[in-house]
Amino acid sequence: MNLVNRTKRQVFETGDIIMRQGEIGENAYLIEEGQVEIFIVTNGQEQVLGRRGTGAIVGEMAIVDNKVRTANVRALAPSTLLAISREDFGRRLAHADPVMKMVMQVILARYRAVLHGTDSSHESAEDAEKSGNVSQKAFETIRMTHDFREAILGYQLRLHYQPIIEMANKRVVGFEGLMRWHHPIKGMISPATFIPLAEDSGLIVHASRWALREGVYMLNRLRVEHGLPEDYFISLNFTGLDLSAEDFADNVSENLQGTGISPSRIKLEITERMLIDDPEGAISTLKRCRDAGLTVALDDFGTGYSSLSYLHRFPIDTMKIDRSFIVEMMTNPASLTLVKTIISLAKGLGMSVVAEGVEKQEEADLLSAHNCDMVQGYLFGRPMAEPDLILWLNNRD
Repeated sequence: MNLVNRTKRQVFETGDIIMRQGEIGENAYLIEEGQVEIFIVTNGQEQVLGRRGTGAIVGEMAIVDNKVRTANVRALAPSTLLAISREDFGRRLAHADPVMKMVMQVILARYRAVLHGTDSSHESAEDAEKSGNVSQKAFETIRMTHDFREAILGYQLRLHYQPIIEMANKRVVGFEGLMRWHHPIKGMISPATFIPLAEDSGLIVHASRWALREGVYMLNRLRVEHGLPEDYFISLNFTGLDLSAEDFADNVSENLQGTGISPSRIKLEITERMLIDDPEGAISTLKRCRDAGLTVALDDFGTGYSSLSYLHRFPIDTMKIDRSFIVEMMTNPASLTLVKTIISLAKGLGMSVVAEGVEKQEEADLLSAHNCDMVQGYLFGRPMAEPDLILWLNNRD
């Protein structure tokens, strides 16, 4: 999985030295629990600079530059610390607002100067370190990032499957695999919470590859263990970080080897924003996926920033209409016009069409009347865990 073997959550006992003055550090640490003491050694004598407790950050200069630690840190009580790597910090800083980046760099430069100042600056340094305590929101983000890393390693993630129905004969043709996280303490965590967090931290690449493996194995189990038809496809969401990985297409192919699952039964769902951010890179990666036999769906069409001038350049097989248009098309003529236009556009470009969020029979009937190929939504089936999906499929048959 190319994921670190440990979760970067480290536990120290009372008296343990967490970091040493003069050493190069790779991480800063957020104190999740416990208390630590910061001190320097001059001429063999210890001089305490301060103490830090839950919610404070220590060793932050290690993720700013490659200079040595300016102080020692010792646990005053059993303490749990969450590591913040230089790589993670750099990734977040690279995506920060340019003004924020500039201000942050100035503050960090001045902080470094204070730490290398005279003894009279120790009070200022301590105040600066206290002011560096993260806000509650940032603290929770760091904590949840570590918890999500544990979730990937600890089998806390699950895929739920929402059926996709072909309108012509009302048969099930595939499923969208949707990631779910059951936190051991907090219970179910909303995808709206953990997906952005996973993207910001870069962990989404590992989570997506897990989802791909699980989806492929599920299709294989339907055939081998349950004797269900072999022509179902599974549609999985991928991000720009996934596509930017050089081995993305190869990784997908490797996961299919030995399963008997045809590459054409794996549909990669991408968003318009991904195409806008790096159109040439997206075209190159998607073409390699197409060459490998995979299919591609453009998710939530109409809600992003698509440009019709180059939409035809992308190797896309399926266009998905966002549920926001479906919900309003019965009462809002403009929404209905957009739905009809998207269907017509997709057909003109040789694409099939899936409408998301169909909850009422009259919506399904209207979509069928306008030649929409496939639908998914609560009218037909909610996202289900695999055992529930098996029961649903057998009952439907």
